[in-house]
Amino acid sequence: MKDLEYRVCQRCVMDNISTPEISFDENGYCNFCNDYVEKISKLTYQGKKSDQKLITILNKIKKNGQNNKYDCLIGLSGGIDSCYTAYLAKKYNLRALLVHMDNGWDTDISIKNIENTVKKLGFDYINYKLDWDEFRDLQLSFLKASVPEIETPTDIAILAVNHMIASQHNIKYIISGGNYATEGILPKSWHYDVKDYKYIKSIHKQYGTKDLHNFPIFDYKKEIYYKFIKGIRIIYILNYIKYDPNEALETLQKEFDWQYYNWKHYESLYTQFVQKYILPAKFNIDYRKTTLSTMICSGLITRDEALEILQEKPYTQTYVDTIKPIICEKLEISIDEFNDIMQAKPKTYKDFKNSKRKLEFIYKIYRKLFN
Repeated sequence: MKDLEYRVCQRCVMDNISTPEISFDENGYCNFCNDYVEKISKLTYQGKKSDQKLITILNKIKKNGQNNKYDCLIGLSGGIDSCYTAYLAKKYNLRALLVHMDNGWDTDISIKNIENTVKKLGFDYINYKLDWDEFRDLQLSFLKASVPEIETPTDIAILAVNHMIASQHNIKYIISGGNYATEGILPKSWHYDVKDYKYIKSIHKQYGTKDLHNFPIFDYKKEIYYKFIKGIRIIYILNYIKYDPNEALETLQKEFDWQYYNWKHYESLYTQFVQKYILPAKFNIDYRKTTLSTMICSGLITRDEALEILQEKPYTQTYVDTIKPIICEKLEISIDEFNDIMQAKPKTYKDFKNSKRKLEFIYKIYRKLFN
C-alpha cells in the first residue's frame, strides 16, 4: 500500500488507498461511480414513472392496512432521512407508527429532533430501549475485534426491533429512510453483512463477557420468517421522489424547528465518533467519500465542492480529546485501553467464523426466484 501511487476517481472522490477493490476505466472513472451511473441511478427518481410507482405503493399500503390501527411503521433515528420520511408519511395521509431504537448513544440534538417530529406529526411513537449492559458488551466486543464493522450491533438491532414491533402490531410495511441519492455507493471492504449472526457470535464469544439474552437478533432465518410468514416488506420511499437532503433539511427546520448535526448519521454520539475518528484513524475509511461520491453522481453536489470538503480532516485533536473520555467512560474502559485498541492490527470478517458462502448461496437463489 505504501508503494501504491495515490489515485482519485475523475468523476467522484473515491480513491485507491482507502478502497482496495477500486478499478479505473480509460476515462479515469472508478467502478463505484460507473456502477452507480449504469445501475443504481435507474433506481432513483425517474420522473412520471416514479410518481406513478409511488401512487401505486401508497394505495397498496393504505388498502392493506385499512382494517388495522397502523398501515406502516417508520424507524426514526433523529436524522434527516428518517424524519423527512415521517413528514412525507403525514403528507401522504398514512397512519404510521414511529419507532426509535434507543441504544443509549443519542445526542441531545437527536432527542430534541425526535420529540419535535413526533409532537408535530401526531403519530403514535415507541421508544424501544436496548438492554444497555448487553448492548455495551457486544459493542465493545466489535471494537476490540478491530474490524471496520464497528456499528454492526446497532445496525442489526434496528432491523430486528422494527420487524419485531411491526409483527406485534400486524403491520405489513416498514418505510425506511434509506435511499440511493445519498447512500448508493459503499465499498464491500468497508462493511461486511450485518445479518451474518455466526460472525456476530464469533466476535462476541472471543471478546464479550455477558450472555445476550435480551439483545434483538435479525439473521437470514428471521428475515425469511418476517418476509414470507409474516408478509412484512421494507419500502424505500425516498427513492420514488426527487430527494434532495438540503431541501429536506430546510423543510424540517421550518416545520419542526429541527436542528442539523453537521453530517449524515451524526445524530448518534458513538456513530459520530466511529465515523469521524476511529474509522479514518485506524482503517483509513472516510465515510464522507462515499456520501459525497453518491451525491456527485446524483447531481446534488459538484466534484470540486466535494474535494473542497475533503480538504478538511474528518476530525481535530480537540474533538478527539473532548469526546474520547466520554466514549470510554460509557463503555467502561480506560483511555489507555482504548488507545491500545486503536493501535491493534486491523482485522476483517475473514479472521472470524462467518457464514459468507452460505449467505451468498441463499441470496443468490432468492434473487433468481423473486427478481
